[in-house]
Amino acid sequence: MSVWAGFGTGLSMIAAIGAQNAFVLRQGLRREHVRAVVAFCVLADLVLVTAAVAGVGYVLSQLPALYDVVRWGGVVWLAGYGLLSLRRTLRPAALVADAGTDGARPLAPVLGSAAAMTFLNPHMALDLLVLGTLAAAHGGGRWSFGAGILVASALWFSGLGFGATRLSGVFARPAAWQVLDAGIGVLMLGLAAALALG
Repeated sequence: MSVWAGFGTGLSMIAAIGAQNAFVLRQGLRREHVRAVVAFCVLADLVLVTAAVAGVGYVLSQLPALYDVVRWGGVVWLAGYGLLSLRRTLRPAALVADAGTDGARPLAPVLGSAAAMTFLNPHMALDLLVLGTLAAAHGGGRWSFGAGILVASALWFSGLGFGATRLSGVFARPAAWQVLDAGIGVLMLGLAAALALG
């Protein structure tokens, strides 16, 4: 059960219109260092999710009084994220990535761009705290929860990078994002409720 909860949570947090997804889609359309970019994104998530599950779990085990503070912070964040996702269904956007025609770039700058999109995200610290809190709520199943997130990450980035030519048409349609955002909104509100009641 923890694995599926982690999978749903991970997919909800990763599958949003943003710079990192647009970058991976663009690399897929260009067929430029796709394997390296996908591998980087998945490995970065491995590091970040491991830090979230282990770090937050360790801090909460040392300072159990913080659990309620962190838990209610997670509830507020998840509910807010869910409501924003539902609000986006009223004004759906599209993920459009220009394939470009300026020739292949060397691997190092491409991975540098991937790192910037991943680690300079201003919401990253909050995402890690929320993921760590949700994982801690699963007790002994927290590592299974983390594994579910990583499976979602691997599937999403692989599908986006390697399936770019097919997926670009889908993601260019606002209606597709309407459906996705509605699902994400409902799932996040459900997670917020579960965390509040747990």
